[in-house]
Amino acid sequence: MATEILTKPSSSTSTVRKHAPRYRVLLHNDDFNSMEYVVQTIMKTVAGITQPQAVNIMMEAHNSGVALVITCALEHAEFYCETLKNHGLTSTIEPDE
Repeated sequence: MATEILTKPSSSTSTVRKHAPRYRVLLHNDDFNSMEYVVQTIMKTVAGITQPQAVNIMMEAHNSGVALVITCALEHAEFYCETLKNHGLTSTIEPDE
C-alpha cells in the first residue's frame, strides 16, 4: 500500500495580479464645434456611449470647461484622445488616481 504525501504549495509561488494603470480621457470645451457635432463624435469614438451619456459629457465640458469621457487602459485612452483630436475636439488624458 503506497502512502501519498500532500504538500501545501508555498506562498512564494503565488501570483499577485496588479491591475493595469487606468487613465481618464478628458474632453475640453471649445467655441468652434456645435453641440450636436460633439455629441455625435463622442458616440462614434467610444463604442457603447449612448446619446444621453454623450449629451451629459458635452454639457459638462460646456458648463465646467472639461468633462470625463471614459476611464480605461493607456492604449485605449491614447486611441480615444487622438480620435477626438482628429475630429477637431480638444482632448487630453491623465492618470486615474
